[in-house]
Amino acid sequence: MLNKKKRLLFTRQAEIVKAMGHPVRIAVLDFLRDGEQCVCDIAKYAGSERSNVSRHLSVMVSAGVLASRKDGLKVMYRLKTPCILNFLECVTEVLKEQIKDSQVLLKAM
Repeated sequence: MLNKKKRLLFTRQAEIVKAMGHPVRIAVLDFLRDGEQCVCDIAKYAGSERSNVSRHLSVMVSAGVLASRKDGLKVMYRLKTPCILNFLECVTEVLKEQIKDSQVLLKAM
């Protein structure tokens, strides 16, 4: 049985993963890999309205994935812990394995 500390850890980890669980949010993480950006440039990159992107950014800031700061009239965002990109690289590896498995299955048909 899980103890309280482990349960809390798993709950917090799930909250972080959930905060990244949208294609626009993953696009934001990818865009921020090269450093801090303003919401206007993030929205342009994501191909989404600024207000929509701002809501996604707010979720990720609340989860501790991103940090923000004001720069005059602009709000700038950055990855709080860039190692989050390692998780996304791992997810890409899982996808590659799924493709390989599908190809094996297709050849067997």
